[in-house]
Amino acid sequence: MTKQDLIIGGCLVVLIGSVALSSGCSAPAPATREPVAMASAEIAGAHLRATYSPLHFKPAIDSATNEQCLECHKEILEDRVRETSPAGLKAANAKAWYQQLATYSGEQETFHRRHLVTPLAKQLMNLQCNTCHEGHDPREEAPGSSASMPQETRAFTLRKQVNPETTCLKCHGQMPAKEIMGLPGPWPEVKETFQNDCLVCHVTFRTNRHQVNYLKADAIEEAAKAGQATKTGGDVCYGCHGGRAWYRIAYPYPRHPYPGMPEEVPEWAKGRPTQSESRFLLPDR
Repeated sequence: MTKQDLIIGGCLVVLIGSVALSSGCSAPAPATREPVAMASAEIAGAHLRATYSPLHFKPAIDSATNEQCLECHKEILEDRVRETSPAGLKAANAKAWYQQLATYSGEQETFHRRHLVTPLAKQLMNLQCNTCHEGHDPREEAPGSSASMPQETRAFTLRKQVNPETTCLKCHGQMPAKEIMGLPGPWPEVKETFQNDCLVCHVTFRTNRHQVNYLKADAIEEAAKAGQATKTGGDVCYGCHGGRAWYRIAYPYPRHPYPGMPEEVPEWAKGRPTQSESRFLLPDR
């Protein structure tokens, strides 16, 4: 045994003795374990009941109001963006991707606040919590994983609480400028040719638009017309039709009939529905 081994062994003996001594001299812990356990059980039970609330499942979620949802999930509107990033960059000195378009005003905001309470959201949108959130089983986040889950693999998206294909893509898909609209190039490159005004063409084409309960159709039309004089009207439309694209594909919008619509169905429209999903239809349509 070397001298180094003896030193290490001595240190260990002293350390063990110190721990034993301090443990023996410490006062006994107060007898509060049972109340703490009971409180924990009550909290766990309340959380479990809330998790399996009927509001999280169909059909109750279809008629749930924002007030009912925010009663437990109000943090989505109360949480705010950091004033300074961990790297030291101030939010006021940086432009987020969604701030690049002229239609957005104000400071950086969180995801849900941008969709519910920002000026643009209040002006043009009427989004509800259940516009995107249609309910889900908290046990399963993969379709076809059990007998009680939908077996269709496209019933919902793996490990997501919303279906991006039927919600997010509506306003965050690409603009099919060449494929469907026949434009000579991407909108940012050709918009000056059209005075940055979508109504140059859409005053007669596909005029039956935005007639869904999560948008304010009249407000959108008014905003687009108001921007004609300053050549910013196209920004109102482009914001949700390619300007804030998260995906590489475009959303296949229904081809609603409109006055003067040609009888011949173009190739791109074959197989598309002629009205929006029933849950988005306005009461008078």
